[in-house]
Amino acid sequence: MSRIKNKFLELKSKNQKALIAYTVVGYPNEKGTLSAVRGLIKGGADIIELGLPFSDPLADGPVIQNAAHLALTKGINTTKFFDIVKKIRKETDLPLVLMTYTNLLYRQGFDKFISRAKKAGIDGFILPDMPVEEASLYLDAIHKYKVDAIFLASPNTSKERIKKIIRASSGFLYLVSVYGTTGVQQKIKKYTIDAIKNAKKISGGKIPVAVGFGISSPKQAKSFVKIGADAIIVGSALLRLIDEIEPNKIESRIENFTRRLKRSI
Repeated sequence: MSRIKNKFLELKSKNQKALIAYTVVGYPNEKGTLSAVRGLIKGGADIIELGLPFSDPLADGPVIQNAAHLALTKGINTTKFFDIVKKIRKETDLPLVLMTYTNLLYRQGFDKFISRAKKAGIDGFILPDMPVEEASLYLDAIHKYKVDAIFLASPNTSKERIKKIIRASSGFLYLVSVYGTTGVQQKIKKYTIDAIKNAKKISGGKIPVAVGFGISSPKQAKSFVKIGADAIIVGSALLRLIDEIEPNKIESRIENFTRRLKRSI
């Protein structure tokens, strides 16, 4: 059983929902990344999503795009990414999920890339631009190395396609809460509420439904959980916080914000 599945079972036994926290590896630098991750761990994050920067991040809004761009200009690459992941894995047994784009895996070969990731300590993958209909080679490697493939669904994904995505997914279903890219949202839209309820109904408890894109406060996190989300995913709000504070305060500020988010759910 995967670390991700175990984590959701553990939380269910405590009547808790999962906090999935995202950060870009290499931003603002390696030391800053490790400080941020330590803050996430101390603050009570349940799953940590680690972004491998890509030059054309289609699903990401301006905050994550900027962080990825700065990480790339400072020399982050696949090898350095896995070196940092290995350091993180030595410090925690929390599930680690790699979020990046398909081209990076395709160029290296799905088998080789996923093998390297598993050895470094990665438990699952999120590829926003990987269509489930074209994922056979990717899924072959996923199953071979016993890691989780986390696919995305959006508010306008049809019922039949959500069923197909759920069949291919493991770990959790990533439900995008808004149309467009990632970023801070001010208000939960009706179509988002409908999408969460619809995904929960279709999943029938077979897989947890995690909601992301735009969650930026404990109040919002609590609202999404009340609607029915099994997990909330927070990224841009954390990166914006990192951008606003001095390097020596990253760990403590991230810890405090993460703790507030976790308490709310």
